[in-house]
Amino acid sequence: MSQHTFAIIKPDAVSAKYSGQIIDIIEKNGFKIVKMQKLQFTKKQAEQFYDIHKERPFFKELVDFIISSFSIIMVLEKENAIADWRKLMGATDPLKADVGTIRKMFGKNIGNNATHGSDGEETAKKEIGQFYPELVK
Repeated sequence: MSQHTFAIIKPDAVSAKYSGQIIDIIEKNGFKIVKMQKLQFTKKQAEQFYDIHKERPFFKELVDFIISSFSIIMVLEKENAIADWRKLMGATDPLKADVGTIRKMFGKNIGNNATHGSDGEETAKKEIGQFYPELVK
């Protein structure tokens, strides 16, 4: 059974012009891109998106980074989409990410790590629902 996950190509990767390469990798790994949009998060959207981290010391840094420039948001579909996308992205820290993962190839550090992916089914529903409520069952 296919599953949806939410993915972001973050401002660092978009401004470095890696978006096309990342999208190519996504498609070559069997994901269907159900929705895709280039946008600049508003502060309100970013605060809502990172709401789970609002009590953490790095919350402001996350918000400031994601609103700094354009991102590409996507809904990806595939069997085991959440786990497969997380594996394809690699570890949060690009220095610890496996060779061949997106973060190893395009990330610079923990803050500028090129991509985001939902960490579970509930998170995916929440994240997809923020931008594409019609896709959430």
